[in-house]
Parts: sequence; C-alpha cells; structure tokens
Amino acid sequence: MARAAKPKAASAPPAIPNRERPPEPQRYQPGRDELLELYRQMLLIRRFEEKAGQLYGLGLIGGFCHLYIGQEAVAVGLQSALTPGLDSVITGYRDHGHMLAYGIDPKVIMAELTGRAAGISRGKGGSMHMFSTDHRFYGGHGIVGAQVSLGAGLAFKHKYAGDGGVCMAYFGDGAANQGQVYESFNMAELWKLPIIFVIENNQYAMGTSVNRSSAEDQLYRRGESFRIPGIQVDGMDVLACRGAAEVALDWVRSGKGPVILEMKTYRYRGHSMSDPAKYRSRDEVQSVKEKSDPIDQAARDLGALGVTEAELKDIDREIRRIVGEAADFAETMPEPDLSELHTDVLVETY
Repeated sequence: MARAAKPKAASAPPAIPNRERPPEPQRYQPGRDELLELYRQMLLIRRFEEKAGQLYGLGLIGGFCHLYIGQEAVAVGLQSALTPGLDSVITGYRDHGHMLAYGIDPKVIMAELTGRAAGISRGKGGSMHMFSTDHRFYGGHGIVGAQVSLGAGLAFKHKYAGDGGVCMAYFGDGAANQGQVYESFNMAELWKLPIIFVIENNQYAMGTSVNRSSAEDQLYRRGESFRIPGIQVDGMDVLACRGAAEVALDWVRSGKGPVILEMKTYRYRGHSMSDPAKYRSRDEVQSVKEKSDPIDQAARDLGALGVTEAELKDIDREIRRIVGEAADFAETMPEPDLSELHTDVLVETY
C-alpha cells in the first residue's frame, strides 16, 4: 500500500515591510496671543465644570453628570487645530469640555445641563447627550464606545463627499476594550478613512486602574494589528496636545488612513458626580494637581512670554463672569413644553 505523501513544511510568511509612521510630534510653539487663547479656553472649561458641579449639588442638574476637570488640555489642544464648520467631533458622555473647546456658547450648554428649552438640545439631551449639527459636534453618547463606530461613519461621510474634513472621535481607556472599537479600527484602515481616534486615558475608566483592567495598557499600540499607527501624548500639556494634533491631521488629510492618539491625562473628580472615588488616594490626586495641572503649566509658559499674574487674574475674572451669566441663564429659562415630549424621536412621521 502506497504511503501518503509527506506534507511539505509551510514556507515562512513574507516579512512585513517597515510601515510608514507619522513623525514624532513636537511641542507646539505658539505666539503670546495664541497661547493666551488656549489658556482662556482651558480656564473656561475648568470654571464651567466647577459651576456645573455646584448646580448638581443644588439639585438643578439631574441624572448623571461627568466633569472634565483635569483633562482640559486634551480637548483644547486637539480641537484648536481643527477647522470649525468642516471637521467633525464626537465623544462619549464626558462632553461639556469638547463643546466649549469647539466654540459653542456656554449659555446653551449650561441650559441643556439644567434641562431647559433654551438648551442646545432643547433640554431633552441633558449632560450626556448634547448635540449640534450646526457646529459639527455629534454627541455626547451614553453607550460606552458606541461613538467610535459612529465616528467611523462620520469619517466615511467626509471621504464620500470629498470635502476634506476629518472626524475626531474621542473615547476613554475603559471604552478601549469594547469590541465595536476594533470593528471600527478594521473598517477605518481598510477604507483609509479620515479619522483620528483619540483615547483619553485618564487612568481609571469608571473606577478601575487601566493597569488592572487592560492586558495591554500602552493604549496607543491598540491599532497595531490593524496597521494603524499610534502616538502617546502628554495630555496634561496643551502644547504637546496641539503638536500631536498637527501631526495626526497631516497624516489623515494626506489620505494615509486613521491614526490613534493616546492622551495620558487625569481627572480630578470621580467618574461622575455620584462617584466618591475611593479607589485612589487624596495624596495621589493632589500630587498630580501640584505637578501636572494643565492650566498651571500654561500659566508658566505665559509667564516666560512676559504675561503678568495680573493679566491672568483679569482673564479669570472675565471667565467667572461668563460662567456666572451662563448659570443665571440656565436657572431662569423655562423647561420644555409638554408638547415637546414626542418630538425628535423619529426623523420623519411614519
């Protein structure tokens, strides 16, 4: 009886050629006035969120409320490089800062937080589901990681329309383990979509350290199996964030497909206003504030450019006035009429 032919040894797979990668970002070098504007935007987010926390404590903001305090440099640094009216932004439910960084009126954001008809979503979206097609800000999403797939859709629209726009899709270190994120990575690279995936790694997701919850805690590497390059960025430095945005936008706009930015940042408050944050020590939080606060760092950079402490105090007074007016507006505007209860549910009548 003839013996079966011995199977041939599998040949070694071809070596993967060296993949092109974006250049290493450099810290952005703004002029005095430009840095003052970045400082002003971060301070606006900080003071706005502090006021939102106060209104929540007074019972004027209901439901969940996730504050952006500590992470201001990420949204301001990245979105300062976008083109308003062209580029799209989408994020999760920690969204107030991203809206402010994209130039949306603090009054209509605060009114949305308090559920008033004058809010940007007519008081029906609240803290977690704000939206503005006029500003190309597409939420505010409560399902963890869902915005990543929607962001890929927005990027597909930009490519299909040939408008030159880019989608910046934010998600956190907790959402980085969601399955739909990787489906979106795969499609975005296959179709070379113009999207920047921004992982805001604030270290703790809802309450578990990224080191304990993620087998690969260097999150900028998460796209390697999809051939998506990643860059790790100091998310507590607004100029490092802006420098990374410049590199990422050059890469994406040139048709090379998506890129991942892992922003190493830190939130000072709990995951939401109902979170006592007992999973970390007060000393840890205080240490980050003292050593790495993004607003303090920008103030030091401004000092090196000749900006005085008195000038910074004037900016703070102006920001507090703006936030105070937004809070007054949000407290005095009427709630939505009952006739609004069934509107905006479907795109059209069926």
